[in-house]
Formats: sequence, C-alpha cells, structure tokens
Amino acid sequence: MFQGAAALSLDAKGRLAIPARHREALASAASGRLVLTAHPHRCLLLYPEPAWEPIRDKVLEASSFNRQAAAIKRLLVGNAREESMDAAGRLLIAPELRQFAQLEKQVWLVGQGSHFEIWSDVGWQKQQEAVFALGDQFLPPGLEDLAL
Repeated sequence: MFQGAAALSLDAKGRLAIPARHREALASAASGRLVLTAHPHRCLLLYPEPAWEPIRDKVLEASSFNRQAAAIKRLLVGNAREESMDAAGRLLIAPELRQFAQLEKQVWLVGQGSHFEIWSDVGWQKQQEAVFALGDQFLPPGLEDLAL
C-alpha cells in the first residue's frame, strides 16, 4: 500500500528519485516493471505493472466509437509508458509526460494505495486548496459517515 505525500526534485535529465521507503515495495510489486501515464487532472499516474494491467484491459474493452471512451483510451493507454527504476532508485519521466503534467524542478509523489500520483508543485497546491474550498461538502456520497 502506497501512502503519504513527498516533495521531491527532478534532476536535469527529468529523473525522479523514488523515496527509499517506497523503492523496495515498488520493485517487488512489479519485479521492477512500472507504468507511467497521464491522468485527466493533469498529473501522472505511476503503477506497478501488475496493478496497471487490469485498468488498461478494462479501458481497452470500451468501444472506440464512443467519444468519451476513445478520449480516455487516448489519454490513459496512449500516454502509458513502461519504465523501470535505475540502480539508484530513479525513475526517468519522459519529456512528453513532464510537459503534460507541467512538471518542473519540484514535484509531489502522492501515494494512492495501489499507485502514486505525480503532481507539479503548483498543481498539488491547487488540489489542496480545492479540498479546503469544499468546506462542509467535503465527503462524497458513500463516505458521509466516515469518522476520523
């Protein structure tokens, strides 16, 4: 289970050093095989390959004649890239994906259970502000009785 948010820096080559606490879990969950793709909220998704495959397969089942299905296929599957960490635990983020998510020097790696989101610093701050702006309408249907 991947959880927690970490502010990290991309190096000059566009590599992201995965925090040590997540490296082994990512490597063992996927035998080193990772998938990086775009998300409609303008962040990136980082999945161990076995967790990505059922999502990819479900998306690909949808009809290409349906405009929404075709759009989500283009976004998720069309941008998907198989990647692996190097010996130093760094992940290369392709220039196209860096541009899509508007990633610059500082980025956020945000655990989402089975995968991570990778946000630009500006994008992550906007997400945080959007949560606070919800006020009393914070919890979506199905989580109204959540107690912390």
